[in-house]
Amino acid sequence: MNVDIIRTQMTLLGLTPQEVAKQLDVGVSSVYRWLDGSTKKIPKDKLERLATVLRLSASALQEDTKHLVKPIIGTVKAGYNLYANEDILGYEEVSDKEAREGDYYLKVSGDSMTGDGIFEGDLVFVRKAEEVPNNAIAVVMIEEEVTIKRVLKKDDLLILEASNPQVENKIFNKSEIELLPVKIIGHVLHVKRSFV
Repeated sequence: MNVDIIRTQMTLLGLTPQEVAKQLDVGVSSVYRWLDGSTKKIPKDKLERLATVLRLSASALQEDTKHLVKPIIGTVKAGYNLYANEDILGYEEVSDKEAREGDYYLKVSGDSMTGDGIFEGDLVFVRKAEEVPNNAIAVVMIEEEVTIKRVLKKDDLLILEASNPQVENKIFNKSEIELLPVKIIGHVLHVKRSFV
């Protein structure tokens, strides 16, 4: 079983070992042994119930789950002025195809990309990349600030374009790109929204 995912999901959902024990009808000491790794295997029926409590599938809690889940690593601003934060907020299940294509999710804060269907609280699935095709939506680091914008390259300029007309675009010349620096760090592949 993947202890890191269990711990992270419990924290994300605000569940204590006592609450998990009660929902699974097991002793609290059993849950503590799962969390500290001293118990290596949970009985199948308990694992399935634990997965339901943690809002994941049982397969996502297996030891070798790198191909089944991707981390949600912090928040990215659909706007400006949010500093980079790489705390793991949880895990999101992915298909085999998605696992091959992307690396992580970021939680969106702000409204600058609403015209592209990216809203506050959404998750964007990202592939690590230092370059993206012209007009692609990317995760961009400006000094220590991280933002999501459509990237346009013209001559020696890099334009970060918002799809919300209320938010201004930012334009950087070659020397600003190098000095600040301005770096593309990921290609946004898709957006996921929860209605719960």
